[in-house]
Amino acid sequence: MDRKKSHLAGLFALLLWASGCGSASNVPPPTHPPTDPDQRADFVIARMTQDEKIQLVAGSGTLGSNSLSFPRGAGGYIPGIPRLGIPDLYFMDGSLGLASRMDQATALPSSLASAASWDVSEAYKFGKVIGSDMRAYGVNVNLGGNINLIGHEPRDGRTFETKGEDPILAGKIAAAHILGVQDQHIVGGIKHFVLNDQETGRMLANTIVDERSARETDLLAFEIGIKDSKVQSVMCSYNLIQWGSSGNSAYSCENSHLLNDILKGEWGFPGFVMSDWWATHSSYQAALAGLDQEQPDSDYFNGPHGSLTQDIQNGMMPQSRIDNMVHRILRAMIVSGLFDYPSIPGTSDPAANGAIAQEAEEQGAVLLKNAGGQLPLDPDTTMKIAVIGSHADIAVLSGGGSAQVYPTGGPVLNEGVPNPPDWAPVIWDPSSPVGAIKVTAPGATVPYDDGTDATSAANLAAASNVAIVFVSQWECEGMDLPSLNFTDVIHATPINQDALVTAVAAANPHTIVVLENGGAQVLPWLANVSAVLEAWYPGQKGAEAIANILFGRVNPSGKLPITFPASVNDLPRPVIPGWPNPTAQFNLDFTIEGLNVGYKWFDSKNITPLFPFGFGLSYTTFSIANIQLIPNSSSVNGFQVSFSLTNTGSRAGAEVVQVYLALPPVTGEPPKRLVGWSKVFLQPGAQQQVTIIVNASDSSHPLSYWDTTTHAWVVANGDYTVYVGNSSALKDLTTAGTFLVGPYP
Repeated sequence: MDRKKSHLAGLFALLLWASGCGSASNVPPPTHPPTDPDQRADFVIARMTQDEKIQLVAGSGTLGSNSLSFPRGAGGYIPGIPRLGIPDLYFMDGSLGLASRMDQATALPSSLASAASWDVSEAYKFGKVIGSDMRAYGVNVNLGGNINLIGHEPRDGRTFETKGEDPILAGKIAAAHILGVQDQHIVGGIKHFVLNDQETGRMLANTIVDERSARETDLLAFEIGIKDSKVQSVMCSYNLIQWGSSGNSAYSCENSHLLNDILKGEWGFPGFVMSDWWATHSSYQAALAGLDQEQPDSDYFNGPHGSLTQDIQNGMMPQSRIDNMVHRILRAMIVSGLFDYPSIPGTSDPAANGAIAQEAEEQGAVLLKNAGGQLPLDPDTTMKIAVIGSHADIAVLSGGGSAQVYPTGGPVLNEGVPNPPDWAPVIWDPSSPVGAIKVTAPGATVPYDDGTDATSAANLAAASNVAIVFVSQWECEGMDLPSLNFTDVIHATPINQDALVTAVAAANPHTIVVLENGGAQVLPWLANVSAVLEAWYPGQKGAEAIANILFGRVNPSGKLPITFPASVNDLPRPVIPGWPNPTAQFNLDFTIEGLNVGYKWFDSKNITPLFPFGFGLSYTTFSIANIQLIPNSSSVNGFQVSFSLTNTGSRAGAEVVQVYLALPPVTGEPPKRLVGWSKVFLQPGAQQQVTIIVNASDSSHPLSYWDTTTHAWVVANGDYTVYVGNSSALKDLTTAGTFLVGPYP
C-alpha cells in the first residue's frame, strides 16, 4: 500500500470509529478497515443511520424537473457522508468522452468507430481517455458503456454510442472501454439494460422477445461486457419487456426476472443497478425487483410518489433490502477506488488524449470502395483537389444528446437545437478537413464549396483533378432517423446530399466520398463514385486522421461492426414501430427476427447487403493459406484455427481475420455466428503464423445455444463447421473444416 493510500485508509478507519462513539459499539479504534470490499462495505453500513442509507439510493435532483444543475457539471449527484468518509458521487455521461456542457474534454470518435477497429487494446486506450478526463474534472461515476445492439434498428438515433450488431464483438469492445475507465479509479457503467434498441417511443415501447433470442443477442452482449470488465454499475432502460407473446410485461427497471434472476443471481453481479434518468415507476416494488438507485432524483424512493423508509416501517420491504442496496453502492465505490483515490479536480493531458483520439479514428475508419486504386492520393501532388460539403473547411460533425462531448478548444460551430429532439444542439468539432489536406499535401490546390448548391459544387468538381465530397448525417438521443439516406434533419432548408454526390460524380469521375455519420447508410450513388471512406463521427482530431488515410500515411484497417443494407425494405421492420411520435404504449416485436439480428438476418433470408458485417478494404492485399482446424482434446471444450497470413501487397497494413461457426442444424441457429478474430499488422511481403483459439468456456458461449427447457447454455451433439475470412459474406470465407461433438443426434 503506498503512503497516500495508507494515510487515507487510516483516516477513513478513524472517521468510522469516531462515528461509532456513543453507539452500541464500544470496540477500540481499528488500525484499518477490512480489506475485503464486502466486509469493508458492511463495516460502513453498521455505522450509518437510516436517513444516510436513503441518501445513497437516490439522486439529489429537483423532483419532477427536466432541468438539472449539479456540481462540477455532472449529470447526476449524490452528496457523500463526510463523518463516515463516504465521498460525493458525481455521475457523468461518457460513451465517447466526458459529456459535460460546462467543460471541454477530449472528443473521441464514435464508440462505433472504436468497435470498427476490432482491436480490444485500442478500445482499452479509448476507455482510458474517458476515465482520465473524468478524474481531471473531479467526477467519478461513468454513465457510458452503451452496448445496445443496433442490428434490431439501424436507424436508432444512438448508434454512434454503441458497439455494433454482434453480441460478441460488442461485448468485448465494451468490456475493454470499461476496463480503461475503471483503471482510472472511476465507477464504470454499462447500459441500457436491456433491449433499448430504438429511440422512437423509448419510454412507451413494450419489447416482446422470446427467452432464447434475448439470451443469444442483447443479453449475451451484456453478459460478456459485465463479466469481462467486472463493471460496477448497470443502468436499466426505459422500455418495458415482455417475455414471449403471451407473457407479462414490466419496465426494465422493475423487472425482477431481468435484475434479480439473471443479472444478480445467475451472473453474480455484485455492483448496483441505477435507473436511467426518470425511468423509475414505483418505490418498494422497484427496489424489490432489483433497482438499487433512483436517478436523477428521489421522486419514488424518498419523495412525493414513494418513501422506502415508510415502506420498511409498513412491512412492505425488509430492512435487509435497503442494506443490500447500500452495500452494493458502497462496494462499487470501494472496488473502484473512490475511497482511497478521491476524485479531486486536476489537470488532463489534452495532447496525449488527442493523439489517442486520432489513433482511434485512423484504426476505426473503414474503406468501403476504392475503384481503380483511386486512393491513396499522392501527398506530393500538385493537383487541384476540390473539397465539398459538410463544413469541411472548418470542422467535423459529432453526435448529439447526453453523449455529446464539448471538444478541447470548444466547438467551432454550434447550429442550435433542431426539432426533434428539441433539447440537443448540433455540435461541430474544431478539426478542418481542408486545413488537414493542405498540411498533408502542401503542393495541392484545395478550393472549397459548401455544397448547398449542387450546380456550383459540380462546376468546381469539373474544374478540378479530384473531388472529395463530405456528406454528413446528424443523429441524436431522443430521435430516430427518417431513413438511411443522407437526409438533412438539421436545417429548415435541407440539403439533398445524395443529389449533391450524384451531381459531383457526374462532373468528375474521380470523386471520393467521406461519410460522417452514426451508423449504416444506403448509398444510391455508390456505383458512380471512385472511392468511399466511412469516417463515422471522427472526433476532435478527425480531419487529421482522414487526411492521413486519404493520402496513405495510414493504411485503413477498419472493418464494419454493422451491416449496411441496400434498402430499408430489407430490414426486419421497414417502418419504425411507433414512428414518429407515439403517445401511448405500443408493441415492439423482436420475435420477427428472433435469433437473426444484424448479419444473421441477411444470412437467414438470403439477402445480399450493400456491405456485409466485417467488411473493409485496405491499400494492400492479404492471403490466408494453410488453414488448419484443430479441435481441443475434447471438442466440447472448443477449437483453434491456425493459418499463415501474408501481406501480398506493397504497403504495410493490418488485416482482421474473422472466424465464424455454424452450429449443428438441430439447434435451429442462424447460418453462422462470429466466434473469434485476430487483427494482425504486417510489413509488405511479410508472413505470420496465426492461431485463433475459441474456448467453449469463454463468457461469449461460442459453441453453445440457449436451451429453453433447461434454461441453460448447452453444447449440442453434431457437426460444427468453421469458416475463416475477412468478412461475414460467404464469398469472403473459406471453410476451415468440420468437427464432431458427441455422437450424431
